[in-house]
Amino acid sequence: MPISYSSAPHPAAPAEPEPELALDLDRDGGPVLMEPRTRRLNGEVREAYVPPLVPRVTHGSLADLPFENADEAPGHRALSRRDADGRWTDVTAVEFADQVRALAKGLISEGLMPGDRIAVMARTTYEWTLLDFAAWAAGLVTVPVYPTSSLFQTRWILQDSGAVALLTETADQAVALGPELGHLPGLRHIWAIDQGHVERLAELGDRVPDQEVDVRRGVLGPDTLATLIYTSGTTGRPKGCALTHGNFLAEVDNATELLDPVFKGRGGDEPSTLLFLPLSHVFGRMVAVACVRARVRLGHAPSLTGEDLLADLASFRPTFLLAIPYMLEKIYNNARASAERGGKAVLFDRAAGVARRYGEALEAQQHGTGNGPGRALKTARAFYDPLLYRRIRNALGGRVRHVICGGSPLGRGLAAFYAGTGISVFEGYGLTETTGAATVTPPLRPRLGTVGWPLPGTKVRIAADGEVLLSGAQVFRGYWDPHAGGVVPATPDGWFPTGDIGRLDDEGYLTITGRKKEILITAGGKNVAPAPLENWLRSHPLISQCLVLGDGRPYVSALITLDPEGVDHWRQMNGKHPVPPELLMGDEELYEVLRQAVQEANKLVSRPESIRRFTVLPVDFTEEAGQVTPSMKLRREAILRDFAPQVEELYAQ
Repeated sequence: MPISYSSAPHPAAPAEPEPELALDLDRDGGPVLMEPRTRRLNGEVREAYVPPLVPRVTHGSLADLPFENADEAPGHRALSRRDADGRWTDVTAVEFADQVRALAKGLISEGLMPGDRIAVMARTTYEWTLLDFAAWAAGLVTVPVYPTSSLFQTRWILQDSGAVALLTETADQAVALGPELGHLPGLRHIWAIDQGHVERLAELGDRVPDQEVDVRRGVLGPDTLATLIYTSGTTGRPKGCALTHGNFLAEVDNATELLDPVFKGRGGDEPSTLLFLPLSHVFGRMVAVACVRARVRLGHAPSLTGEDLLADLASFRPTFLLAIPYMLEKIYNNARASAERGGKAVLFDRAAGVARRYGEALEAQQHGTGNGPGRALKTARAFYDPLLYRRIRNALGGRVRHVICGGSPLGRGLAAFYAGTGISVFEGYGLTETTGAATVTPPLRPRLGTVGWPLPGTKVRIAADGEVLLSGAQVFRGYWDPHAGGVVPATPDGWFPTGDIGRLDDEGYLTITGRKKEILITAGGKNVAPAPLENWLRSHPLISQCLVLGDGRPYVSALITLDPEGVDHWRQMNGKHPVPPELLMGDEELYEVLRQAVQEANKLVSRPESIRRFTVLPVDFTEEAGQVTPSMKLRREAILRDFAPQVEELYAQ
């Protein structure tokens, strides 16, 4: 049972005494997570806390990790990278450390000083991770820039961070920045990966003694600034989150210890992952660091196109993956569409139903509320495994048994489905400001539909207005403000207000219900959280994006965009000829399918919160148009501005 603890005031995080550890071991030698300690107010759980699994790091930095690995396990396959022929080539721990040192010396030879900021604008590549650790070894601060960023966004980040150097993936990206260079007098160096500049830097470092890197590493500590990651700016200009080496170490040490089956592997498989999410985002970056820290073989996949990614997965064969819900939804929808084209939709639906029931039965067993899958359910699952489940696992490379998922809620039904197929999904919740996950699904104790318990060492508090507050060693120091001389503290009382609305259940599991700033208040005074409706509709195979609106309006409505692949499949299955998007919008059969989807979504909410009208847009929301962030979050103000005529038509009498 959860343990209640003292309601004495909480001091600010820096002054907090070192907490006790949860270091019990199970029979297999893995850690046993203590259940959250909870605090109640007026009968409701308002706070949950899980003690850390490992002591807080008091010295050293991320820059030490490659060299510690080289000393302790020199022959370990640390990373794998594509060679010129497209084959995976292993990089041992000692080889990676040598490359990090050489590149660090090259950066030093170019005059970069400790504390200087170096920006990286590239897709998910080996060079990105190499540069990250080399920059840290040289005492620098890395600044990610999405390669899809606009010219203005790129200039803003480089200008605000005071970057003195920039590494781009391509020469074209560097050339495109030309018109803005006059606004960036501090930017002294621009290098491009495809021009061989990384190798050239390593050659230039030959004249720098190895001891220079050792000296620079030696002065770094947990409180040293490691990176400035700029938020996506859904509500305004991006802000630089100042994350320290200690923030990352607290995050990855507790996460890798908690997710023991993922990062340490079971059953003889060497743990490995193929990273394809952007390293410009804290989620991908945190896992890259975690893999180096936990000695998990890491590969990089720069292309997110379906054909390229499937080929990379098939050749690399990872044991776990990072994903966002959108990806898992697409895999499910594409599998069903394929079955329907083959006349096996009924078979697929039966198999999916068995998987969901199996996953739910496992959950009940793990919580002690059920006996687990019965004989009939086990038999049905064994029957459908070669017909469907194994095919899904094979599409992911054949060895994937775990997926770490974040970014938005996955949904109980889909989480249960994947559990039933033999893939455990660990949902997490966090922000850039928390160095990634602040809560995560605990192994062997999933609560489907939630984002799990507090990550060990983390406290979660629900404010009076429902806002989620977070505290822990992974919570950032503050926002970067060059006009204020550096980092401006953002958590003076030790608690970071996330802007998200959520609730804790009796056992300390967190559920996110929406964004505080996105709460709609209708003309009738009804508060509406759009996220549950949007997330449900987005999972529909015909729908790409959905924006629910109604602030100050008499009722709730929605803007819906279509998924091209889903629509193309629907059109083929219904014998419809290709037509321009503007004509497809008037298809009564399509409208009826979408209307039924909206009706199903409305079952999640009360009638005043339900969608009364919707319109289908002929184009999708895109990052290029400024309507979504690189992590696919909706920029609501931009969408409402760009589609103002359609919005007004929804409320026309």
